[in-house]
Amino acid sequence: MRTIKNYVNSKFEDGEGQEMYEVFNPAFGKRIAYVREGKREETNRAIDEAHDAQTKWQQVPVSDRIKFLFRLENLMWNRLDQIAEVTTNEHGKTFEESKGDVVRAIQNVESAAAASYQLMGRNNRQIASGIDEELVRVPLGVCAVISPFNFPVMIPFWFFPYAVTLGNTVVIKPSEKTPMSMEMIMDLVKDSGYPDGVIQLINGGKEVVDYILENKKIAGVSFVGSTPVAEYVYKKGTSNRKRVQGGASAKNYILVMPDADLDGSIDNMIGSFYGNAGERCLAGSVLVTFPENHDRVLDAFKRRAKELKLGYGMEKTTDMGPLIRRDHMERVERYIDAGRNEGGKIVLDGRDSRCSEYPEGFFLGPSIIDNVAEGMTVMNEEIFGPVASVHTSDSFEHALEVINKSRYGNASSIYTTSGKSAKRFSERIEAGNIGVNVGVAAPIAFYPFSGMKDSFFGDLHPQGGDDGISFFTERKVIISKW
Repeated sequence: MRTIKNYVNSKFEDGEGQEMYEVFNPAFGKRIAYVREGKREETNRAIDEAHDAQTKWQQVPVSDRIKFLFRLENLMWNRLDQIAEVTTNEHGKTFEESKGDVVRAIQNVESAAAASYQLMGRNNRQIASGIDEELVRVPLGVCAVISPFNFPVMIPFWFFPYAVTLGNTVVIKPSEKTPMSMEMIMDLVKDSGYPDGVIQLINGGKEVVDYILENKKIAGVSFVGSTPVAEYVYKKGTSNRKRVQGGASAKNYILVMPDADLDGSIDNMIGSFYGNAGERCLAGSVLVTFPENHDRVLDAFKRRAKELKLGYGMEKTTDMGPLIRRDHMERVERYIDAGRNEGGKIVLDGRDSRCSEYPEGFFLGPSIIDNVAEGMTVMNEEIFGPVASVHTSDSFEHALEVINKSRYGNASSIYTTSGKSAKRFSERIEAGNIGVNVGVAAPIAFYPFSGMKDSFFGDLHPQGGDDGISFFTERKVIISKW
């Protein structure tokens, strides 16, 4: 059983820690690798190397830094299927979902190349007698990326291509549950020719996160994960004078209006709730209907959900893969019990949909809990699994009120044929990513991934656009008199 390697100074190295994490193929329920918890000394050494490299890297002309991205992009397109297969085997998602994970990463490589042109500052001549003033952007320094298990390729690429192209160096810590995809990506980083120390990879769990947050040479930290951990990273990082952006948990409401084109939208809704086995921060979680369309929506939704086929993600007939771990599967099952115990009606129980071909896998079929009311656990907490909670609102105004009571504000969608309803919804819903007849409101790479309330910690959001430029650069104002 092999152990996942770190990537430091353009070399693959064995970790030094004694504590080991298991990496599983969730479809088979079998261990496929181990990850060592990083030690403080090796983490600090990787950061030191990145710090030393950054002073040289920022002197490389931006037009030359872009060329490394172009090479990396071509290598990723050439290895797309291989990377996707690794992702499917360590995460469980279907092969097509894994390919989407990689394609979204490549889009961020392209976006980062364009972002480099935003380094231009501004200047004013003669702001006072004989005095000129200019603003220039300079690299932030050494940046850390701490990524989650659910999108092991895409989410690190929300950050590090922008960071390095803007003149920073990076230290990436992938999830200890899904470290293999980024290990393969480091092969491509090496082949693309990045100089030693510009892109580093350190494996581990919470201890490595703490070493990163405590190291004074780290200037910025980009994190995606659960709200409690995001808050921890944000508070500890900022207390150590680091710039932090922290993507966090979600509870996404999907509102289906009586005038919605149900036949044309039902597959899109199903994809929102059950794509990636519900393990994504943009997944639909609460399906909101009205008395006049509840039965029609629920019947169509249930019928389509029952058709989804569980299985190994590399098989073309598979619609939905397993959950990441057995303990996570059992956690989601407890939410189903909580929904029933608190007054909900289970109209589709995913525990009845085991995958007979892979009896040891961590499979849980689609679940639907009807009659979900305000205050219920499944109405309020992030489940992060294939569970749809159905809530019936009295009116459009009541639906908006219910949605905005959520402590989270990651995403929300409306299905309607009314422009007026769509406009009112978009204006009034307190969420960063809004979908109109789109169940997964995922911004394209050159837009920020916006989150609000307890779904985001910080001021500058992930991905491209102005936020990405501002996060990974500092501004200098130069006032001159000659």
